[in-house]
Amino acid sequence: MDSAILESDVPLCSLTELEECQTIELSVEQRQLFAVRLDNQIHAYWNSCPHRGIPLNWMPNQFLDGDGALIQCTSHGALFEIDTGHCIAGPCHGDSLTPVTLHCESGQYYITAGQPLPPALVNLRAQALAELE
Repeated sequence: MDSAILESDVPLCSLTELEECQTIELSVEQRQLFAVRLDNQIHAYWNSCPHRGIPLNWMPNQFLDGDGALIQCTSHGALFEIDTGHCIAGPCHGDSLTPVTLHCESGQYYITAGQPLPPALVNLRAQALAELE
């Protein structure tokens, strides 16, 4: 069982670095997360769909639906509210994305130390190639 804890704060971004409904992604200790600006706040989640445990995006920094109003899993179309991470449509309806705890100091957002890290995602392609060697 993976029970890693984030040891220190990690800088994420400042509010001014993102436009409204713009997303960014980041890797922290080999775990992927993304953040979205909505209503002058930053909301962040670990990049893992609760349905299958796979990344939500198929292109860098692309996490929102066509209208930019909801987070969308590109694998099966599940839709999540930006401010809560709650799934409102799709196969994981009623589930939620796992939030990343943030704090803001002087306009700079940080990923807060002391929170548990999710299990590292397995790169199945890399694993399969390694087994062929």
